[in-house]
Amino acid sequence: MTVRARQVLLISREANFSMLTPSNSASKLSMSDGGTELPVTSSKEPVWAPEAYECYQGVLKGLLAADVPFAVSGGFAFHNHTGIWRTTKDLDLVIPPDAVPRAFEVLIQEGFETYIQDPVWLAKARRGDYFVDLITGVGNATLTVEQLWIDRAQEDEVLGMRCKVLPAEEMIASKLFVTRRERFDGADTAHLLRACAASLDWDRLRKLTEPHWQVLYWHLVLFAYIYPANAADVPPGIWRELTESFNQSVAAPTQDVPFRGTLIDPKMFAIDVNEWGEQDTYRELWENYPHPLEETNTTRSKE
Repeated sequence: MTVRARQVLLISREANFSMLTPSNSASKLSMSDGGTELPVTSSKEPVWAPEAYECYQGVLKGLLAADVPFAVSGGFAFHNHTGIWRTTKDLDLVIPPDAVPRAFEVLIQEGFETYIQDPVWLAKARRGDYFVDLITGVGNATLTVEQLWIDRAQEDEVLGMRCKVLPAEEMIASKLFVTRRERFDGADTAHLLRACAASLDWDRLRKLTEPHWQVLYWHLVLFAYIYPANAADVPPGIWRELTESFNQSVAAPTQDVPFRGTLIDPKMFAIDVNEWGEQDTYRELWENYPHPLEETNTTRSKE
């Protein structure tokens, strides 16, 4: 992809930016002030439409048979770790970027249209009303899916099949920057911590979230606010290390660290860049991303 093509795509992308396509809805719905349906979490398993079940199961069978490296993420993995269900019209899979062309081959055989929605993090396949999201990184270009993510994943049953499920550490790390005005995964992170904090590989999570440890700290503080009785599930050493680092950063601010608001929400912090002269860290990371997805085995252009 040429530099000019990536710039054009970036401009288009910022007009409709979101970390993850907000297609999930729960078995019960509430209404926002603006009349928008919002998901309500539940422990009750959704009643899957037969065609959805058949669609997702066929995808898993095909990818497993072709030995494509992947782990189930999204709503299915979230339930696996927390016991919380969501209905969904898509199946989220994490996959290393270099495995996407082979995955597309399999999905085309299953009758899907395939396309690159965003070269940094999202390839998609569609069949009728159902989608498969192949997630290769984090939308603000701060983290890339690696083979180790798949190697660390444990097998469990999803849709009646044994397949790998994204580990809790990688799932938390991938949600830390879902911080948009229109989509915030703080509740997901809090629920994952409630379920898994006492058994997490904290060294692994710390490694995944460097150099953005402040964002992890923010989510941990939010978790402690939401679940004060569970705050001790986070090891004392983690609290001490992050608190000391935060206190030091406030006492002696580092002047050469750039403005990072666009990593949190490029729309809401657009004024900082466009009118106040702040650095657009998100754009710089996106334009220089080392593992962009290529248009290989695609059958259509992005939506």
